[in-house]
Amino acid sequence: MTTQSNTPAGWYPDPHGAAQTLRYWDGAQWTEHTNPAQQPTGQVPQQQAAPQQSADAKVQRQVQQQAGVAAGGTGGGTLFTEPVLVVNQKAKLIEVTNEYKVMDQNGREIGSVTEVGQSALKKILRFVSSWDQFLTHKLEIRDAHGQPQLLLTRPAKIFKSRVIVTRPDGSLVGEIVQQNMIGKINFAMNANGQQVGAIKAENWRAWNFAIVDHADNEVARITKTWEGLAKTLFTTADNYVLQVHYQLPEPLLSLVVATALTVDTALKQDSRGLG
Repeated sequence: MTTQSNTPAGWYPDPHGAAQTLRYWDGAQWTEHTNPAQQPTGQVPQQQAAPQQSADAKVQRQVQQQAGVAAGGTGGGTLFTEPVLVVNQKAKLIEVTNEYKVMDQNGREIGSVTEVGQSALKKILRFVSSWDQFLTHKLEIRDAHGQPQLLLTRPAKIFKSRVIVTRPDGSLVGEIVQQNMIGKINFAMNANGQQVGAIKAENWRAWNFAIVDHADNEVARITKTWEGLAKTLFTTADNYVLQVHYQLPEPLLSLVVATALTVDTALKQDSRGLG
């Protein structure tokens, strides 16, 4: 004698929780925790966004497999105390405003970056051409609560980039200045009239960088991670992982954090390639 289950098709015991809790499998992913009795008769729940576990796992793969950073202990939970920052640009077919999400190595969002102060004319130029690369760009680095932490200003340029880093109160932290145009791109990090560090591209496409202090000792590393074929070909998204080797003193720490969120804007790659 066969006993039929009263559980509707597609509903299964929660694989990540108590057996009495049911979740719906839509054929590609688990939806949010919901019991079938809470759904109207005959109605299949709408597909939900990917669960947080999947988003966290994606970030962890990005850090460990793509960037080659070994899993380690967590930091203080802020932009300036985490040993690893994951910087993922919001995917857009046409980039009119630079926007980035900043997470720790476990996928928890701890900050964001957004472009501010754009005029209508500048947005039009970005839509119809690449001339905006020569214009001034301003990006605001915010914490998990949306409070500004640093302001990055890249003045209008013709050849070499320069990025001015300030605090929210307007006080100057320092500058990131492009040193050359041919070969592997290098930037100097300057503060109080002295060079406190440098950013050294490891290939001519300037996708991966070693960050060193004034004595040329590596203190951090930026690795561009593969965002997938579709995003590479058809969107503007760029993803990076910043690994800080140890707690750095100021103002070097703020310049290193600013650097990880400045690379794409400072270089402004006009053509997207695969290698």
